[in-house]
Amino acid sequence: MSISRRVALGVAAPLLAIVFSLLVTSVVLLFTGAQPLETFQAMVQYAGRPRTQVLIINSATTYYFAAVAVAIGFRMNLFNIGVDGQYRLAALVSAALGGALHLPRVLHVGVVILSAMLVGAAWAGFAGYLKVRRGVSEVISTIMLNFVATAGIAYLLAPGRLAVTTQGSNNLGTRPIPESGQVGGLPLVPGTPLKVYGLVVLAVIVGAAFWFVINRTRFGFDLRATGMNEAAAVASGVDVRKMVVAAMVLSGAVAGLVGMPQLLGASYTYSLDFPAGLGFTGIAIALLGRNHPVGIAVGALLWGFLDNSSQILNLRDVPVEIVQITQGVIVLSVVVAYELVRRYRVSAVQRDVGRRLAESPPPGGDGPPAAAATQGAST
Repeated sequence: MSISRRVALGVAAPLLAIVFSLLVTSVVLLFTGAQPLETFQAMVQYAGRPRTQVLIINSATTYYFAAVAVAIGFRMNLFNIGVDGQYRLAALVSAALGGALHLPRVLHVGVVILSAMLVGAAWAGFAGYLKVRRGVSEVISTIMLNFVATAGIAYLLAPGRLAVTTQGSNNLGTRPIPESGQVGGLPLVPGTPLKVYGLVVLAVIVGAAFWFVINRTRFGFDLRATGMNEAAAVASGVDVRKMVVAAMVLSGAVAGLVGMPQLLGASYTYSLDFPAGLGFTGIAIALLGRNHPVGIAVGALLWGFLDNSSQILNLRDVPVEIVQITQGVIVLSVVVAYELVRRYRVSAVQRDVGRRLAESPPPGGDGPPAAAATQGAST
């Protein structure tokens, strides 16, 4: 199969899912009395504003960390459903630590980010330990650990523990991180005072590192091999238990970065209104991007576009829930689309093999199999 054909099949499933979701959304819009083309055009025009572009990139940066964290587990056939709890607990602990320290800027930011990664890695690693030692499914354990993390955050985020009362409101949050621990924004989009999260650079580094480790290292090969065929990996000498724990730890470490753009670039404190639910969004984006760093980036930008451009729908008397329908249909249809593309790929490979066998001469023969058979029959 040619490279161009492989690329076409690789992007076919996400495109099919997006097109199908747009068709379903169009039908729903017609039932609500809105015109689909006008609605989509308004969203695209609103997304073209400089301010909206910055918001889209900032949302995509956060979504990218969440999706990469999920994709690390997916590449080994592990389902880390606990990214949501891992990043929120990591953000709380790192925010409290960052608010209590006074260090030089580089060191201060490094300590906050490193502490978040360590907390996320430890929380996910515990689920990996339960899987290899007690046979507990990582799906069940990570979901339950989400509830444990939520309860732990509620306990810690209280006056007298890690929280202080925000002046002028009833909101509770950790002590604000001083300026030495903050990451300034980047003026990448002209025409607006809003800035892109400075940690977008870290997102690019994480994506590049993810691709390199998975595709260019022995560890990545063992991880992919274990995910594709555990029995074959064991036969080749791979320590599957070690790989499970390592994959969960890496997934949790990246999950700890999910809350960092918001914490170090906008809020500078972990409070009751800190964004939640980003881990589950990361699952959808990882599926759409086929666990590839470039595909994940495209999916994160798409999700950022849908979330932020939907603000114009209120002014047009169109239900904002239309966007949620679009996102939900994408998630449902992308799985079906992957299966259809997989079956087509298998069928195409079988046809190619059959054609090559028909065209190649048999061992010891002078021509194609059909010609040899005809010659043998005539003699």
